[in-house]
Amino acid sequence: MKTIPLQNRGINASQLVLGCMRMGGGWDQSPITEEHYKEGREAVEAALQIGINMFDHADIYTSGKAERVFAKVLKERPGLREQIIIQSKCGIRFADDTNPHRFDFSEVHILNSVDAILERLDIDYLDILLLHRPDPLIEPEEVASALRRLKESGKVRHFGVSNMSQGQIKLLQAYCDEPFVANQLEMSLLKLGFVDTAVSVNQETARDNVFPEGTMEFCRLENIQLQSWGPLAQGRYSGRSLESESESIVNTAKLVQQLANEKSTTAEAIVLAWLMTHPAGIQPVIGTINTERIRACKDANELRLSREEWYALYRSSRGRNLP
Repeated sequence: MKTIPLQNRGINASQLVLGCMRMGGGWDQSPITEEHYKEGREAVEAALQIGINMFDHADIYTSGKAERVFAKVLKERPGLREQIIIQSKCGIRFADDTNPHRFDFSEVHILNSVDAILERLDIDYLDILLLHRPDPLIEPEEVASALRRLKESGKVRHFGVSNMSQGQIKLLQAYCDEPFVANQLEMSLLKLGFVDTAVSVNQETARDNVFPEGTMEFCRLENIQLQSWGPLAQGRYSGRSLESESESIVNTAKLVQQLANEKSTTAEAIVLAWLMTHPAGIQPVIGTINTERIRACKDANELRLSREEWYALYRSSRGRNLP
């Protein structure tokens, strides 16, 4: 099996990642219940059982409760912390009584955010910190200073970004000593922009594609790990009701199930394998804590699609012919 960019950097991460955004209940100040802890515990156990050793967080997930649930799981399993990769994100600030929803890459916010993340997770360091969404008011010198201080203090070992174009990464990298090791973007059999950008060069259809052109190629050249959020497309191809979905989604769900039957595997594994077959070594971040769905992803670790199968799924989801 081909290694992925994080592994090429000596970071022993699994290609599948468990996203922890649903741990802890609602995105509000309601208390964490014993049921929430149970869900978190069982989700982590299911992930470990299928070979996942990397877990993705963000300071905003369920208003910080996701990280607190995960902290309890770690406390109950001594020694687990050193066996896994923990990634979290900062930079999004929701509206409150006096301030609007905004993005914040100021030095003070980054530093305060990491301290709060470490406190909630009850750990000494993060393996990877991602800057969550581009801040139009970014001062790269401030970001560089914050990352330098976090690295020197031992609070963060590696850094990356989320939802950024190659130009935005280049700007930051010009000021930051530490290389960015990951870029997390929305990519799935439903969100095809990362492929459409490649095949629609000099085509009329390229006008409506918002995926940043050249970002896939740039990340591959720079050995930056491409991570996919929303890789299971909210279950559209693996059991969710399709009553009000488009013809292309319905047809693609049928094709996914046909391939799953032919390969004696699950629809989830086919959907993830479509991403993981891409030569960039994409890391899908599975955003469910349903243990059955987590275990249904297991075969994706070994399954790769043929070129013909890959293009058949792409063409079906695209809903129109290739150029």
